[in-house]
Amino acid sequence: MEPVYATREDVQRALDVQPSARSTRQIDRALQSASRDVEGLCHRVFYPWQGERRFDWPASQYRPSWRVWLDDAELISLTSVSSGGNAIPVDDLLLEPNRSGPPYNRIEINIGTSAAWGGGDTHQQDITITGLWGYRNTETTLGSSAAALASTTVTTLTVDGDTSASVGVGSLLRIDEERLIVTGRTMASTGQTLAADLGVQKNATTVTVADATGFAVDETILIDGERMQIVDIAGDTLVVERAVDGSTLAAHTTGATLYAARALTVTRGALGTTAATHSSDSSVHRWDPPGLVRDLTIANTLNRILQEQAGYARTSKTSTGAKSTSVEVLSLDSLRTQTYDALGRKARHRGV
Repeated sequence: MEPVYATREDVQRALDVQPSARSTRQIDRALQSASRDVEGLCHRVFYPWQGERRFDWPASQYRPSWRVWLDDAELISLTSVSSGGNAIPVDDLLLEPNRSGPPYNRIEINIGTSAAWGGGDTHQQDITITGLWGYRNTETTLGSSAAALASTTVTTLTVDGDTSASVGVGSLLRIDEERLIVTGRTMASTGQTLAADLGVQKNATTVTVADATGFAVDETILIDGERMQIVDIAGDTLVVERAVDGSTLAAHTTGATLYAARALTVTRGALGTTAATHSSDSSVHRWDPPGLVRDLTIANTLNRILQEQAGYARTSKTSTGAKSTSVEVLSLDSLRTQTYDALGRKARHRGV
């Protein structure tokens, strides 16, 4: 699964649809297509990838000889460099453009040092660069894991309320040095029960628990068969929106167990990292795409889903009653233009 630039939950909220196996498969497929569409538009990949890439020694084809163009392989940070099998100290290298990077599109030898490219039998793939590749490594620290990842093959990550409220299917997470992609989420017991009866009325929006410190605003909880979204917390009372995600309003009695979507199914060792063991209470970090990239991904996903439902025949009339035109219309075109103007590659090589 390639990383996506928005989550399944982002799209579900925008569509206001009830989660189901059919709808989630459709949304996941559309998210993949929409994310790759954004990459094609901007001629770059935004998510981070850790690893090694090889380049030709520049003196054979290009001038000046101290500069290596990275082309589509944009660099966020540098770990090590070698040329012809000989290590070059990172301190002898300059990452450019230094005033606006990352991302960096070239590496230069500091000509005030004795470092130089070359040393292999030929210029071809003489230079090996190891680092973090991509657009930017912008992360938000969310919360922590609620249970240890005791082996490298475990694919269920249990998290706290703060993390649960801020991730979705498609989120790219980091724990220690390992990156994980969220591919699913299920309900897990919060260890809390309902401390007072909850009526069937829509305006009965206070859920009383013994201890609300483990919950978070925006977290979705499940009581019996009804889903609720926490909109505020006051003491040990959760203020909720009732019957969200297409669930049915119902009455609930004292002692009912509260569940929350805190069990995440994850792909381990993603994007060049290595699966490792992690202790309970490890900090969970979420990688965040640029805002316009996320917005355009959601918009493209919505358009694909709605057009698919209409057999790609959706239309809208102009205010003057003129002939109907495609509903993709100006708002998407404007968002595409904004995204490309702000984030698209317009320089040397633009291929992804």
